[in-house]
Amino acid sequence: MTDPKVSIFAGRKTRYLAEKIAKSYGIGLGKSIVTNFSDGELQTSYEENIRGKDVFIIQSTFPPGDNLLELLMMVDAAKRASARKIIAVIPYFGYARQDRKDKPRVSIASKLIANLLITAGVNRVITIDLHADQIQGFFDVPVDNLYASNIFMDYIRELNLPNLVMASPDTGGTRRAASYAKALNTGFVICYKQRAKPNVIEKMELIGDVKGKDVIIVDDIIDTAGTITKAADLIISNGATSVRAFCTHPIFSGSAYDKLSKSKFDEIIVTDTVPLKQDLGKIKVLSTADLLAEVINRVQNFESISSLFDIKEK
Repeated sequence: MTDPKVSIFAGRKTRYLAEKIAKSYGIGLGKSIVTNFSDGELQTSYEENIRGKDVFIIQSTFPPGDNLLELLMMVDAAKRASARKIIAVIPYFGYARQDRKDKPRVSIASKLIANLLITAGVNRVITIDLHADQIQGFFDVPVDNLYASNIFMDYIRELNLPNLVMASPDTGGTRRAASYAKALNTGFVICYKQRAKPNVIEKMELIGDVKGKDVIIVDDIIDTAGTITKAADLIISNGATSVRAFCTHPIFSGSAYDKLSKSKFDEIIVTDTVPLKQDLGKIKVLSTADLLAEVINRVQNFESISSLFDIKEK
């Protein structure tokens, strides 16, 4: 897949993934430097000629805000260096949960970030499992929202669980759990939760039967791990034989690692869109590098991307 018109660069916090993407694509990772001044100010620069090239910049925008700022500055630098096209590859699109006004006088941060990326000079965005699909409409350039289901589905089939049931940790994830259940020809259940305030669950109930079942909970984000560990407790207390979690973006903030280590999960499967801070024995990381490299190849060759995600029953 080597293409002299393509250059792949990395932000500092996502370099571990960018190196794998570049290798899978068949080229070396481009040379760039991000300098921190003593007051914390950033400066980005490309250490090779990118004039007339299609530049893919790999950077997830999880906190701190410097990760987003670094991405914006790398886009701006590429535009000023006369890159032909600038594609932001954002495996984890931060602030995606702030996609609407859920109360008066708040920012719609997802739209703000879309505006910033467009103003900086982005021609296209590639991301994985956006928290809210409508964020694609915040951009005036193409947005390729990829799905980790392709990666997870193969692993689920390899597990060969005898009494498989899919589960959603909340009603918002019903569609996701239903799509997995359809592809795997199995049933699904829903955990219904009521929040007292953000990240604090007041009440949770199970809709569906899990007795004697091997349950897999699917979600796009695990943040504080409060919802998903409570869901695991509820599922086991209702007679499930085993429970596993499949999550695209392992944010794992606050006391998440402690909750997960003490949880009822047999296994927690995540992707590498966000780097792990700790290595718990029950966490397995599946890489998105081959998927992202294939999408970059298809973008360059004007081939269908949606056909990659035609989930069919097997």
